[in-house]
Amino acid sequence: MTGPAAGDTHSYETEVTADMAPPHLPVVVLSTPSMIMLMEMASLRAVQDSVGDGNTTVGTHVDVAHRAAALEGEPLTVTSTVTEVDGRRIVFAVKVVSGGKTIGEGRHERFVVPDRFGD
Repeated sequence: MTGPAAGDTHSYETEVTADMAPPHLPVVVLSTPSMIMLMEMASLRAVQDSVGDGNTTVGTHVDVAHRAAALEGEPLTVTSTVTEVDGRRIVFAVKVVSGGKTIGEGRHERFVVPDRFGD
């Protein structure tokens, strides 16, 4: 096992559902917290198989911009690419798109920890 490396990428498809919407709006759109959760999942999946048995990663920093609305039922492509590995710290470029429209993008950091973190 070589560990996470710059260029490791994970992308997946999903769509906006009602449970991803902020409750205070009259229309169902992707909320910023839900967008960040999608980005974190793509990042976790990009490196989980390479962090070694008995380890996982936890999110430690998020710096993203929510650039456009995505309505209920709209398809999304979520992508996370490792840009830097510094010991246990892993930095990702994250992006959510729908068609040709960028919904959100930015930077996310995770740290490798024992999968029994918190015991």
